[in-house]
Amino acid sequence: MTDADRALLAELRRLLLQLHKTLIDWQRADYERVHGRLQTTQLMSVMFNDPAFAWLRSMSGLIVRIDEALAAKTEDHEIGTGPLVAQVRELIAPEAGTEYERRYHAALQELPEVVL
Repeated sequence: MTDADRALLAELRRLLLQLHKTLIDWQRADYERVHGRLQTTQLMSVMFNDPAFAWLRSMSGLIVRIDEALAAKTEDHEIGTGPLVAQVRELIAPEAGTEYERRYHAALQELPEVVL
């Protein structure tokens, strides 16, 4: 991976983490309106197990994959950022008709800070 690739992934990671936190806070508020207040210790369990948070798991997984790519010790220049960048693009311009697209576009309407 080149230094430019590494810098690109680091910046995408930073932006995705901000977006991820904003979306989690938004989903948490929606969840708490129905189920009552969550303790911080309960949030992780709910995020991993409750269907209300399932739409965010693809973003969580992508952040982990970017972390793994950045942590890789290989100097192999054939490892590129293309697939990861494509996945980021899919998240910010999701396929119509999916649950992720429905929730993401609802968040875009309610939260101007979600626009990446």
